[in-house]
Amino acid sequence: MSKFSLNADMNLEVTARFISKGGDTPVTGDAYKLRLFDKDVFDDDYIGESSLDSNGVGKIKFNQAAFGDLANHETTPDFYFVLVKNAVQIFESKVMEDVDIAALEQFKMGQGGVLDLGTFLVED
Repeated sequence: MSKFSLNADMNLEVTARFISKGGDTPVTGDAYKLRLFDKDVFDDDYIGESSLDSNGVGKIKFNQAAFGDLANHETTPDFYFVLVKNAVQIFESKVMEDVDIAALEQFKMGQGGVLDLGTFLVED
């Protein structure tokens, strides 16, 4: 049994905010997409993508099925994300290793959780 969650359908949401270097204004517009991945030994798992709202915030919702890899005995995801502008990558985060999804579920009592990755300065 996976250590991810007692509820395989538990919804998770990852958020990140982007502001422009030097201007401190939110990065917004249809040209920008936030993409979330789970780092793996061979092929990284694409989790999903989001546009950025008027505050520069992207939100990606998913469940355990998006990253669970029982065949490779993966028990915790290693998240990282990229920001693209017009399909060209302009920012990549560090890998957040061994994200404890079970702790998020316990905190939200099985209802799901939100993982806020923070605010990032980018050259837009």
